Amino acid sequence: MKHLRYFDALARLGHFGRAAESCAISQPALSVQIRELEDLVGAPLVERGGRRIRLTGLGEEFAGRVRSILRAVDELEDLGRAAHGPFAGRLRLGVIPTVAPYLLPDIIKALARLYPGLDPRPREAITQRLIEDLAEAKLDVAIVALPVSEPALEEMPLFDEEFVLVRPLEDAGKPVPASERLHEMRLLLLEEGHCFRDQALSVCNIAPAATRALMEGSSLSTLVQMVGAGIGVTLIPQMAVETEMRSSSVCIAHLAEPRPTRTIGMVWRKTNPLSTQFARIADIVREAGLSRLAQAENA
Repeated sequence: MKHLRYFDALARLGHFGRAAESCAISQPALSVQIRELEDLVGAPLVERGGRRIRLTGLGEEFAGRVRSILRAVDELEDLGRAAHGPFAGRLRLGVIPTVAPYLLPDIIKALARLYPGLDPRPREAITQRLIEDLAEAKLDVAIVALPVSEPALEEMPLFDEEFVLVRPLEDAGKPVPASERLHEMRLLLLEEGHCFRDQALSVCNIAPAATRALMEGSSLSTLVQMVGAGIGVTLIPQMAVETEMRSSSVCIAHLAEPRPTRTIGMVWRKTNPLSTQFARIADIVREAGLSRLAQAENA
């Protein structure tokens, strides 16, 4: 199993140094382990030379089988945890960036109170990366915008939240523009890769190919600060309102009915034996989300 985990890291990262770092061993030690694995297999798995490595034809096929084996081993460990009693141990929790800053602190506090034996290990990343990590058993669950439409994943919708328009403070009281006219007001968007960017484009009926003239930011906080500086307008999810309004000279407005919304949910692999426990965690996330939305309504 040790050899397989080292080879999996090398196959994923394509670089001995980075793979060694991810495995917390030295590069020479990793190289020895890979050589030992090749000796056991009886054929080369890696083409050496240059800054990056390439897998041989056998190595490519071997890597796919190795990932399946490691995933099955992780699920065996989860099977034991499921039968052990109270939910405890490691919980690798992925969260998208437009949820993490606003909901994650409340979730961690609730988990500590209700499951003192649980060891939450949160990770913030865009949806595509979280889905990949779930498939490779690097995450247990992820909080994302639904649907993700992955047949291997269980999806549990938790709550819906509205998209809110953020404008400069001097625009308070002005008529709210139709969503399809927002691009005429210098609409600010998140960088490519964020699902919230795609959802905002859909709300405004803007084709992805037509976004070159639009301005981008790395986070919702950056976008709101840019609005406060008079650069344009943006959309944020409802749960972000209370936090982002504290330090920015902006005002919020609700778009016309039917107001655009997104569904936040939790996903995990259907084969994971801890599905019952994950459903209980999802209830905690739902309560935290609904509480945050109620606070936003009063902000």
